[in-house]
Amino acid sequence: MTIICLGLEGTAHSFGAGIMTDRGDVLSNEYDMLKTTQGGIHPREASRHHTELGPMIIARCIENAAIDYNDIDMIAFSRGPGLGPCLRATATMARTLALKLDIPLVDVNHCVAHIEIGCLESKFQDPVTVYVSGGNTQVIAFAGSRYRTFGETLDIAIGNMLDVLGRELGMGFPAGPIVETLALDGSTFYTLPYSVKGMDLSYSGMLTAAKKLHSEGVKLADICFSVQETAFGMLAEIAERAIAHTKKRELLLTGGVARNNRLTQILEGVAQRHDAKFHRVSSQLAGDQGAMIAWNGILQYNAGHTIKVSESNVLPKWRTDEQDILWRD
Repeated sequence: MTIICLGLEGTAHSFGAGIMTDRGDVLSNEYDMLKTTQGGIHPREASRHHTELGPMIIARCIENAAIDYNDIDMIAFSRGPGLGPCLRATATMARTLALKLDIPLVDVNHCVAHIEIGCLESKFQDPVTVYVSGGNTQVIAFAGSRYRTFGETLDIAIGNMLDVLGRELGMGFPAGPIVETLALDGSTFYTLPYSVKGMDLSYSGMLTAAKKLHSEGVKLADICFSVQETAFGMLAEIAERAIAHTKKRELLLTGGVARNNRLTQILEGVAQRHDAKFHRVSSQLAGDQGAMIAWNGILQYNAGHTIKVSESNVLPKWRTDEQDILWRD
């Protein structure tokens, strides 16, 4: 009998609903991202966006999957990490559906879901994962029943750094794709703070230095080029150390920033130097969306895990390495 899971994702600026089967088939994957004309994402505005559009997105997801509500066997939701108001809005919808349909509820770690959807797509068994997004920058590998963080940002995530820089330079939100496009026309490399501390890294100094270059009249293309080469080089150094230490032979790139072609190119080189396979998560599964939550929900359910509605409080600071990974040996 095929198991069908509806996954709800709403940790930050995007709300998504995805439907997957236990065979790994994506039946439907719908989402909408809150965009702002100026400034960043305000948690209360993002929460309102999820509350207003969530039911419509869920209904559209079910319609496109060509199933009925009664065909759904379980509900999974992103419990954390993320923005508190957004998580609470999403969890409320998940609890309501689970109670109304009288089906199990599964709580999913957003970061772990990014890894597992990448493993499903790539068929990787045990990769070193570079997880890069607006809210997270981590190099992760599985060991001792958990996904261990081998290195991470000590201040702001790489996606956030690119968005803040883009906002300061007049690019709007999200700025990452614009930075990538402009960088292609960059010809002069400007030295920026290369801040790798052991296995961790820091982007705040680079952000300040890049804004200073802009105030001095340096071309946008050269700033973007210099930022990308420095920021991605730092990530590559940590990823390479993790591969050398763990001796793993698979390198996975996942998260919203995984769409960047230059980062992909650099990490492909890392994998080649260590005779490792490389995979970048496809664009439709790279960002925050419900399919990854649904798939992780299925993995947890098959491992015997569900959660009571009364115990399903959200966890805004839930780390990747704080969840027991029951479905892996």
